[in-house]
Amino acid sequence: MAGVRTTCPYCGVGCGVVAQADGRIAGDRDHPANFGRLCSKGAALGRTLGHEGRLTTPRLHGTAIGWDAALDHAAARFAETIAAHGPDSVAFYVSGQFLTEDYYVANKLMKGFIGSANIDTNSRLCMASTVAGHVRAFGEDVVPGLYADWEQADLVVLVGSNTAWCHPVLYQRLVAARAERGTRIVVLDPRRTATSEAADLHLPLAADSDVALFNFLLAHLAAEGQLDQAWLARHASGAEAALAAAGPADLDATAAICGIDPEALLTFADWFARTGRVLTVFSQGVNQSAIGTDKVNAILNCHLATGRIGRPGMGPFSVTGQPNAMGGREVGGLANQLAAHMRFDDADQRAALRNFWRAPRLPARPGLKAVELFEAMLDGRVRAVWIAATNPAASMPRAGRVRAALEACPFVVAADCWETDTTRRAHLVLPAAGWGEKDGTVTNSERRISRQRRFRDPPGEARADWWMFAALGRRMGWADAFAWPNAAAVFREHAALSGTQNDGRRLFDISGLAGLSDEEFDRLAPTLWPAPAGTAGERLFAAGGFATPDGRARLVPTPWRGAPAGEGPTLLPNPAPLPNLTVLLNTGRVRDQWHTMTRTGRIAALLAHVAEPRIAVNPADAAAIGLAEEGLAQVQTAHGAIILRTELRHAQRRGEIFAPMHWSDDFLSEGPVARLVRAHADPHSGQPALKSTPARLAPVAAGLHGLLLTQAAIAVPPPWHWVRQTLEAGHAHRLAWLGRAPRADALADLAARLLPAGEGLEWLEMTDPARHVLRLAALRDGVLEACLFLAADPAAVPEIAVMAPSLGERVDRALLLAGRPASAADDEGPRICACFGVGLKAVRHAVVTERLASVAQIGARLRAGTNCGSCLPELAQVLRDLGAGGASDGDASAGPPPAAGVPALATSA
Repeated sequence: MAGVRTTCPYCGVGCGVVAQADGRIAGDRDHPANFGRLCSKGAALGRTLGHEGRLTTPRLHGTAIGWDAALDHAAARFAETIAAHGPDSVAFYVSGQFLTEDYYVANKLMKGFIGSANIDTNSRLCMASTVAGHVRAFGEDVVPGLYADWEQADLVVLVGSNTAWCHPVLYQRLVAARAERGTRIVVLDPRRTATSEAADLHLPLAADSDVALFNFLLAHLAAEGQLDQAWLARHASGAEAALAAAGPADLDATAAICGIDPEALLTFADWFARTGRVLTVFSQGVNQSAIGTDKVNAILNCHLATGRIGRPGMGPFSVTGQPNAMGGREVGGLANQLAAHMRFDDADQRAALRNFWRAPRLPARPGLKAVELFEAMLDGRVRAVWIAATNPAASMPRAGRVRAALEACPFVVAADCWETDTTRRAHLVLPAAGWGEKDGTVTNSERRISRQRRFRDPPGEARADWWMFAALGRRMGWADAFAWPNAAAVFREHAALSGTQNDGRRLFDISGLAGLSDEEFDRLAPTLWPAPAGTAGERLFAAGGFATPDGRARLVPTPWRGAPAGEGPTLLPNPAPLPNLTVLLNTGRVRDQWHTMTRTGRIAALLAHVAEPRIAVNPADAAAIGLAEEGLAQVQTAHGAIILRTELRHAQRRGEIFAPMHWSDDFLSEGPVARLVRAHADPHSGQPALKSTPARLAPVAAGLHGLLLTQAAIAVPPPWHWVRQTLEAGHAHRLAWLGRAPRADALADLAARLLPAGEGLEWLEMTDPARHVLRLAALRDGVLEACLFLAADPAAVPEIAVMAPSLGERVDRALLLAGRPASAADDEGPRICACFGVGLKAVRHAVVTERLASVAQIGARLRAGTNCGSCLPELAQVLRDLGAGGASDGDASAGPPPAAGVPALATSA
């Protein structure tokens, strides 16, 4: 296919894409990560290429300046701070959105030349516990397996991973293998997610009980004679201590700890014991915990003890959340790492790095991890910080405290593509080049290095992050060390460093790529590491070869100490106290959104699936405190409170609630849910526990409900609670007036503060004071420019999906004020398939009227589910809801024809 081959900028799957000159984006059928498939977010990448809202010029205190002035100012402020307070008074906070070259230059500047290890990354919130667990067990941060293992395993265990939504391309490879080879799937997750729909067994284990479960599994494997004693004798140590820490295989006690059925637990343990090819895939539910590192090692212990590692279809497999979390780990992007997988606690490695860089002041100890870094900003220890490609004011735990830290810090630089909650608090804002606008590499979850290639010019004066850090380094006096002409030169230095004084002692070695010319770098095909001269990477550790002094893996004792404690909830004063419930707040992703929505939140199609953040609550918990479906609830923790609508789900464990992480100040009146999340961190990794914050849940009364549609962006004034949704023709705000309803004669005044003023507008109005109903619309030449629906009864307010198609169109005035679409076809209900814009009502109608009996038939009729496959679990649920037999879990693998060499996906008719 013609076009520029590059790599998707979203999750760690690292899918290849082909970008056309006209902005069309397609999956790269030759890329080994995805073979042409893209998820809903990747498929919508072409819609993110517009320059609207982009930062295009440096700004100092809000005033546009040139690059020379901006960088001179930054260099002077950093130099002055270091001179007055030492190198540890400055810091960088960077991102898994970086390319490896961006990461490398920033790390070299901070650690090698400024002389501090105070560079950390938002990957600390994502994969730090896996890094720590890998290092403890393997001696180095290495994922042993390959994506091919997902298709070759006979049992795949998914732990704390909603793979169907968070890594949908890999999920589709898995369900295809299930249909073709009968692969068993087990899901270990407190919630019954979309991933669970295709599972043979779902264990809804209690929060943070993973260590107890995998300790039981290890003891069960030993009792069943399933330990590979010969492999252990040759390649590992610590098995006896790990078994002693695990304790006896007490089925009933473990089931009680985990809150699951003992028979289901025994079934899982027996399947694991009796299946040779077992792959255990884990993600944020494991990592984002105050005992995350022990969770990782408890999983690794089971694979090491049975020798099920490094061979086809078996091993532990960490899937990363960000596109280049792995690349950042390779270059030392974390505060406790050095470049090229070198270690602070190895004097020889520190000397090798110092000599290679000719670094004047390489630090001897780790720097501040993310939570510590922002605390140091708040108390004055860090006085200058450079934040790049991340939005900690919305994503860090205790986000309100992080905002206070940003406001207290004397000098804050923020480099980004768009204005964010963080750039609004920065003194110097720098415009960054984004996806498709810069060259470099990323490494995906299977250790595969792929090229991100530039195929468009950045807007205005936006520049690559590596270019900014190199320019800063030159201005601070280290011109020779930061003189690269392009990203290819940075990559060559990175590759050369990986082989320096290595001789096989460090598995990360890509020195075979250090001699690439600029042209060869441009043509670089996706490449697995290790890749020293003359070799190419494959699976690791089947025959040992661990990066420890004796070459043996370490089984790490992980005794069950109980779920980690933390600060308790604080119920804020309420003038009219309501029933409330103590719960654990779990946060995570939804299918079509990415991080803090700076990119995906601009795409109407991606907000049509989940239009607003809702709290998932078990119906029994909701009934106990009088919460209704779609009702408003307040979630309150020691750090703040937020109001969201409820979603009652039997799939949610009692005593636990779930809220999406993505909505920021731009999309929600109370700002991000991260404001509520505690910063209690794992002692080994420093990764905060984002999935188990003690909270109070209480119903909230609203006296007035509303829907506001506008073509132009507006600011909704307090005291409205609002959620904003991007539409194809403008914006929608779902509104709630908290507390007692205002008097009917005050509705017009409230409306005037919400609707835009303008010359030449025709106003339509319908009022019903007895029911507290007001409906207003503003038309220009017959085209709807804005409309507002207010009512005391939420049922009298139309849904966004019903009215959105009318915005920017000529409308039937009577239908508009009635809150009805122009035609029945306009009301398709909530969007299920983002790729082809298929709504729930359309699916249900087709299933009933055309007697569709499988997701394959739905795909053939409506195209839903035939692109990325993310919606297949929901299509299967529609069939079950309607009693349309013939839908099976295997049907959830329906999809487009595969590329050559890819197993065909099963369908049913």
